[in-house]
Amino acid sequence: MARTDSTQEQIQKRGRRELARTGLLVLLAVLMTLFAVLNLKRVEVNWIFGKTSTPLIIVILVSLLVGIVLTHFAEMRYRRKQR
Repeated sequence: MARTDSTQEQIQKRGRRELARTGLLVLLAVLMTLFAVLNLKRVEVNWIFGKTSTPLIIVILVSLLVGIVLTHFAEMRYRRKQR
């Protein structure tokens, strides 16, 4: 079966899109790796019942995860009120 010109164009467009997407994901992975490597300095974290020393990247990631979880629960609560 011979492919039509439009089918070949769609395949080429999809290929370019996937290539661009892969390139962006690689760039994002490199930037995230650099961010992590540049934030390895140990920092002191003060808790209510004590102190601990941990790499800064861990503090940043834990803060990010806590923010994501709190946002998720806030959105769930808001959606329930909308019903």
